[in-house]
Amino acid sequence: MRLRYNFRLYPDAFQRQALARLFGCVRVVWNDALAMRKAARKAGLPYISGGDLQKICITAAKRTPEREWLREVSPVPLQQSLRDLDQAYQNFFDSVRGKRKGPRMGLPVFKSRRDRRQSARFTRNAFSLGGDGTLYLAKIGSIEVRWSRELPAAPSSVTVIVDAAGRYFASFVIEVDDAGQVLAEAEAGVGIDLGLTHYAVLSDGTKIANPRWLRRRARRLARLQRALSRKQKGSKNREKARIAVARQHAKVGDARRDFLHQTSTAIIRENQVVVIEDLAVSGLARGRLAKSVNDASWGAFRTLLGPFSVGGDDWGIFGAAC
Repeated sequence: MRLRYNFRLYPDAFQRQALARLFGCVRVVWNDALAMRKAARKAGLPYISGGDLQKICITAAKRTPEREWLREVSPVPLQQSLRDLDQAYQNFFDSVRGKRKGPRMGLPVFKSRRDRRQSARFTRNAFSLGGDGTLYLAKIGSIEVRWSRELPAAPSSVTVIVDAAGRYFASFVIEVDDAGQVLAEAEAGVGIDLGLTHYAVLSDGTKIANPRWLRRRARRLARLQRALSRKQKGSKNREKARIAVARQHAKVGDARRDFLHQTSTAIIRENQVVVIEDLAVSGLARGRLAKSVNDASWGAFRTLLGPFSVGGDDWGIFGAAC
């Protein structure tokens, strides 16, 4: 089983510039490969394999004047970008054939430089963890990491991410035993009724208040968005205003995520069986209460409860108590 561990990164000015260059190269390789596959399909030519794309979009491209700057970055993230493209195509084919559960996947799309969230993935031969608590990335250097906990094992890969607020993160993939952590047995069971007045009402009478994360910062967000709309497009002041808005949204997302993790973990540890009602969240999110429903993030809460919860007809076991 694979787990992800995310930590905050603090690159210096030179490293931020090098990471920006890397993100751009990863994006260009993805777009070049995707354009080649689309052109081949349109011309009725055979599907281009990942190995051929690597030879054309990376190895051969470095020798051309138009793409010679690909030499300035590590080739590993560029190769991983092509592997991600292959996986995106595989997900689409599996979805069409009915082999993949969930909503139908679409074809891969081009990446835009206007997208404020950029990422690049390194495998074991392109990164290492220093004894001084830093993360070394090939052709980037040693970056300061804010470690909030220890890694249970050596990571197999790390994805470096920059979000819309300009924050940098390292997302490590760890291979762990499928058994995972064994929780103490709990004989209790609980039913959960989700709502907006109270976030959740449990069958034992416990009521969990709805924090309303977005509503709390609505005034501040409105003020910052008005300031952003007054700034001239393309100016440095507009970019500063955009980052201020993005940081407020990031704070909302962080607070929501922390609440969902803490609440779901507490419920799982105290109960053997969790029964939760089936809600058509996607439908409710398009109604007149869409803003409040999206702010509540019921779908993410249900996902975090995961295999510990059941729904459907089993709701009747606890529904009367709620």
